[in-house]
Amino acid sequence: EVQLVESGGGLVQPGGSLRLSCAASGFTFSTYVMSWVRQAPGKGLEWVSSIHSRGIGIMYGDSVKGRFTISRDNAKNTLYLQMNSLKPEDTAVYYCTRGGWGGAPYDYRGQGTQVTVSS
Repeated sequence: EVQLVESGGGLVQPGGSLRLSCAASGFTFSTYVMSWVRQAPGKGLEWVSSIHSRGIGIMYGDSVKGRFTISRDNAKNTLYLQMNSLKPEDTAVYYCTRGGWGGAPYDYRGQGTQVTVSS
């Protein structure tokens, strides 16, 4: 059974940082593209970032480029999202997904972790 479990969300002030993690199990993590998407209150899903199976290819959405960094540890079956210079508009539930390169359809999504940026 494929499982994706996000963690690391919370409340942070504007300009602050958070690091999200996604623990994957039930499939061969090292062979899949992985992505982060988010959903702000009252809005649809927004693709955030993707990383190829070996971490060589990486893409970011325009709204997070230069502030967020996606990475993965295939030995630990874990995906990360380092978020710096956070803004109130980054407030959303963040999900990791299997697949979904550059916003393409994905096949599995975790339960999400809430990130709130507020003073």
